[in-house]
Amino acid sequence: MSSRIILLGTGTGLPDPDRAHTHLVWAGPGGPLLIDVGGETYRRLLAVEIEPQQLKGVILTHSHCDHINGLPALLFSLALGGRTEPLPIYGLPETIELAADYVAAAGLGEWAALAAWRPVYAGDTLHLDDGLAVATALTAHSRPCLALRIIPGAGKSSVCYSADTEPCPSVTALATGARLLIHEATTAEPFPGHTTPRQAGAVAAAAGVERLVLVHFSPRWTMPIAQALTEVAAGGFTGHAQVGEDLQVIELEM
Repeated sequence: MSSRIILLGTGTGLPDPDRAHTHLVWAGPGGPLLIDVGGETYRRLLAVEIEPQQLKGVILTHSHCDHINGLPALLFSLALGGRTEPLPIYGLPETIELAADYVAAAGLGEWAALAAWRPVYAGDTLHLDDGLAVATALTAHSRPCLALRIIPGAGKSSVCYSADTEPCPSVTALATGARLLIHEATTAEPFPGHTTPRQAGAVAAAAGVERLVLVHFSPRWTMPIAQALTEVAAGGFTGHAQVGEDLQVIELEM
């Protein structure tokens, strides 16, 4: 069975003309499942032929603005489109608290009730529809943040998303043996709470993944794409590596 990860946005907190804030969607068993909510998410889902009204849930990795800024608009659009079924929104308690305040500040009124807040703790595994499981681990970031491992069924290959983090053992352990690692690569030099392309390559090598896709990346603010791929190799990763692009569809044979 074919499943897809779609990169709705791949940019840093400071967007580029062709890179929106990083967020993505799982389109496979148990989905569609949205991971973080950048701006204009509803339109971007339509652009990749995913019906937003069919979303099964949202996972918020952390509460920085570039990862939750589109949530009030998403709820607003879902309500205008006729959705009445509550949308499960998963996240650390600290993340949910700030995101709920953000939604309240948007003045959505009764439409805010579409958000069904579901606290998650680091180390939890979510068991969702159709056998989909999502394992979590705490990253090393300036705010509490969850890395995710999407496991579409027993014995099937999985996908790991680092979210925002500097290299840390918990993320490497979560990614170990995954087929695909989607890892942030925000900075050119080591920086607290974020990762360089070289460091992302080292994480991918240590985890033994087949494929690495860099996100939360900017050719302008991080480094040119060709240089980033050279840095990934210098980090020790010999598998398939690429820099993700907005609206990129990654097909996964499970």
